Amino acid sequence: MPYAILTFDKPHEEELRSRLRPEHVAYLDARKHLMLAGGAMLDENDRPHGGIILIDTDDRAIADAFAAGDPFNQGGLFEQVKVIRWRKSFFDFENLISR
Repeated sequence: MPYAILTFDKPHEEELRSRLRPEHVAYLDARKHLMLAGGAMLDENDRPHGGIILIDTDDRAIADAFAAGDPFNQGGLFEQVKVIRWRKSFFDFENLISR
């Protein structure tokens, strides 16, 4: 069962996010073989304030290590990180629960 990694930025850290973003994107790109999806959570003004990453693994340790190694996390951007098991019920425009 995949994992969702939910991250929540510390308030008023837009500059830190911008500075760490190239390292963060390179980190994700090097691990894209593990990712089902990922992207920033946006406020009503389209400013990022956290993110969601779906990891295709059944191993909690892999999901935890992925979250821990993220340059955003290591650089102190995140106020909170949640690693949660996620059931694919609807995915890629398909209903997977009716099977």
